[in-house]
Amino acid sequence: MSFHTSHVITFFSILIVIRLLVLLVQAWLHPLRDVPGPFWARFSRLWYLHAVSRGDFHKINVGLHQKYDRTNAYGVPSGVGSVVRIAPGQYSIDDPEAIKIIYSHSSPFVKAPWYLASANANPESHDLFTDRNPRRHSENRRKVAALYSMTSLVAMEGYVSECTSVLFQRLSELAASAQTFDLQHWMQYYAFDVIGSITLQKRFGFLDVGADQNGLIAALHSYLVYSARVGVYSEWHPLLSKLVTLLPMSGISRLQAFAEQQISTASNNLGHEKDVSINVGQGGSFLTRLLKMHSDNPSKLTKADIFTTCITNIGAGSDTTSVSLTSVMYHLMANPSKYETLCAEIHEADKQGNLSSPYISFQEAQKLPYLQACIKEALRMHPATGLPLARVVPEGGTTLCGRFFPAGSIVGVNAWVIHSNKSVFGADAELYRPERWLESSELSSAMDRNFMAFGGGARTCIGKNISLLEIGTLVPNLIRAFHFELVDQNLEPECENVWFVKQKNIRCKVRSLQVTSDSGKNVSVNDALG
Repeated sequence: MSFHTSHVITFFSILIVIRLLVLLVQAWLHPLRDVPGPFWARFSRLWYLHAVSRGDFHKINVGLHQKYDRTNAYGVPSGVGSVVRIAPGQYSIDDPEAIKIIYSHSSPFVKAPWYLASANANPESHDLFTDRNPRRHSENRRKVAALYSMTSLVAMEGYVSECTSVLFQRLSELAASAQTFDLQHWMQYYAFDVIGSITLQKRFGFLDVGADQNGLIAALHSYLVYSARVGVYSEWHPLLSKLVTLLPMSGISRLQAFAEQQISTASNNLGHEKDVSINVGQGGSFLTRLLKMHSDNPSKLTKADIFTTCITNIGAGSDTTSVSLTSVMYHLMANPSKYETLCAEIHEADKQGNLSSPYISFQEAQKLPYLQACIKEALRMHPATGLPLARVVPEGGTTLCGRFFPAGSIVGVNAWVIHSNKSVFGADAELYRPERWLESSELSSAMDRNFMAFGGGARTCIGKNISLLEIGTLVPNLIRAFHFELVDQNLEPECENVWFVKQKNIRCKVRSLQVTSDSGKNVSVNDALG
């Protein structure tokens, strides 16, 4: 070894030792040094990165709060376990009172840097999911908020019914051949085609071929993997995103190129629709309405706004809804008595002439209380997102769970954690029991305040109503037209957490049932579909 090399090694060794000493001193002097959590999480974000990369952080997160139990030996809430350290200066919170403070509509807490890894690295590009500037986010949200209202979306229900018709044809074929199939795959094909119809007035064709189209699902998955992991070290995103886009047809670039192509095509083909009204109730896809809004006031809604709105719809609208649809159907199949109760409710409503045919409408489904409870309970048991909704403590600090958090600390509530909180959802919170939502308005309201399947406050998912429209429309129609059954009733579902917690092994089989025609005659599903 040369003299020069020896000195270089010595120099870097000293730097490493100094860095370790600094980390030890910082951990020892930190005002929240006694907050429990994994040992290595005190000193580095590497523990969190490793935990996220495993793909089961939703389970790890719940397990940490259970390890540091919420109650003391006398069964009295102790505050221990309500706060768990997951990285230096970063904490997972499990407390209903903290939710009010962190996620209220007037909250000064801004989104944490983790979200930056999901954004376009171009500092001039801002979307509603990743924008950390509250004022700019609010202004941009107001531009398109009317398009996401339930009243506006119900006018697009025809697009949903079109996709339901194609899905029914595929399910009828699977029933006729007695094939087993992956439920999540078909729910994602459905959700992707619906969001394509609603956003671009064009189905992508997933349902027609029963497979990924142009590698879009794979591309979206790789994008989510990147975002979840790089978000832990978001300061590396500007550099890494440039390197990723240099790769041939990377997940991010493929999604962007696809969206740009569809918008360009639609812009050229929608000339005859320039006079389409964008008023609520007039129908028309998102893109049709966005183009009209841009034509009316180009400075208020730019072409960049159209792009970010469409790609956000496509990127977020398929995975979240498919995960939720799969959860609803899985929990019904895994709990036959609940399945039978829901079937009875739908059958009775059908018998009384309260349901349309061949498809139950969203408004009709809203009047089925047990159905709504089944949906809500499934979203509680398996919320689509599986990482803490991280926020930065504002200037001046704040008190949460009886502890003072200095400004700049990162805090967040994971929906999986708060949804398992027995002080909120009952001693049987680990069980799928839709009845809990029907027991009393007081209990239901308390649970609603801590229901975070779509986030909370001013940053509640803007696409929430799209997802609820799809779920609320499809589930009762599936239950009425088909009978689903798990291939293995005892098999525990496997999931991969890449921000969205995707089910991987929900294998099932289906058989067709009779549906009622407009004339009141029982016909097969295929006959009803024409």
